[in-house]
Amino acid sequence: MAGDIFADGWKATPYWWDLAPRPDWPSVDLPAEVDVAIVGSGYAGMSCALHLARAGRNVIILEAKEPGHGASSRSGGMAGSGLKLGYADLKAKYGQQRAVDLILETERSLEFFEEFMAGEQIQCHYQKVGRFIGAHAPSHYEAMARGIDEVKKEVGIDTGYMVPRAEQGSEIKTDLYYGGKVTGSGGGLHPAVYHQGVLDRVKAAGIPVAGHTPVTAIAREGEGFEVTTTRGKIKARNVAVMTNGYTPSAAQDLRRRLVPVGSYIIATEDIGEEKVTELFPNHRMIADTKAILYYYRPSPDRKRIIFGGRAKTRDVETAESGRILHKFMCGVFPELQDVKVTHSWTGNVAFAFDKLPHIGERDGIHYALACNGSGVVKQTYLGMKTALSIMGDPEGRTAFHDLEFTTIPFYDGNPWFLPIVQRWYQWRDARAR
Repeated sequence: MAGDIFADGWKATPYWWDLAPRPDWPSVDLPAEVDVAIVGSGYAGMSCALHLARAGRNVIILEAKEPGHGASSRSGGMAGSGLKLGYADLKAKYGQQRAVDLILETERSLEFFEEFMAGEQIQCHYQKVGRFIGAHAPSHYEAMARGIDEVKKEVGIDTGYMVPRAEQGSEIKTDLYYGGKVTGSGGGLHPAVYHQGVLDRVKAAGIPVAGHTPVTAIAREGEGFEVTTTRGKIKARNVAVMTNGYTPSAAQDLRRRLVPVGSYIIATEDIGEEKVTELFPNHRMIADTKAILYYYRPSPDRKRIIFGGRAKTRDVETAESGRILHKFMCGVFPELQDVKVTHSWTGNVAFAFDKLPHIGERDGIHYALACNGSGVVKQTYLGMKTALSIMGDPEGRTAFHDLEFTTIPFYDGNPWFLPIVQRWYQWRDARAR
């Protein structure tokens, strides 16, 4: 049925859910009125709610399914400060000062994230091991090297160092890449345990989380809003939408500015810590420079490999995506041909058309959206910043405010063009070699 690459009893659910299963969520009575209604129970929504409630605001979180059902408990669990656009691209688009501000903002986001985890005493297997980014082509290696020098000179921070191809075995046991870049900051965690830790703090703060309560409409009413759900209506002075790749049509103006993309991940069977360390000598998080990249890492216990990517240009079932990703993984590590897959799953990430995070307010509705595949750190940070903005605190401002949150004509949030774009990216990746 599933095929020889799958272990007996393989699961089409995230590996992370074995240790942190999705909670059976009790029904919550909806209040008639709140200060702030937050749509979405991921990292951003919970961070926003926590900071608002501790400042004395009356808050509710509205979630279409059970808390953390989306990307917050499905991702690769990589925690870093990078952006999809490099410094040179940012400078060309926004000018040097804005580019510097954006880079420094991302550095602050990682600092806040680590302080937040420590302050809240959230034990989520965070390992500060850094990241290795493999160069898909020699030109990519050269571009990353130039980027390190340029950022150090113009921004004043050290973003890593280069490892040539002849020495990349010290970082990863593969001949696939043309060397790569090591970033020492950040690392990896267990995303579902981290989510559960934040959710526990939310519950302790007395914040109601209404699971299985999809929002169907958000309408202006006087100085505030009327939020309609499948279980009733709530009046709210402020509304914050933090749903990313699961943004509903109730927030259509925001939904049409996001491109939801299915990302697929597998977890291998236990291959032992010795083998994992052989393949990942420094246990770093790994990504590469392809347009349609691979991202992979050791599991937190360093006994398995978690491997992710875009399986096909169309959405596929998790059994099919598992086979495809296993093949991709073996392209990186040929010796893993006989290693079996125990979990194969998927989840949506949300891209903005400019590939940058967005935070702000549209028609009175606050938002922190567009993880662009890197949401663990930034969504925790931007959720906090949104809370400050709602309270009128000038500290809520970020370098990401006032970025034009664009869309394209006739786009309604259904990314019909994605297969075309991805084929173009695949052609570019193949030609770059």
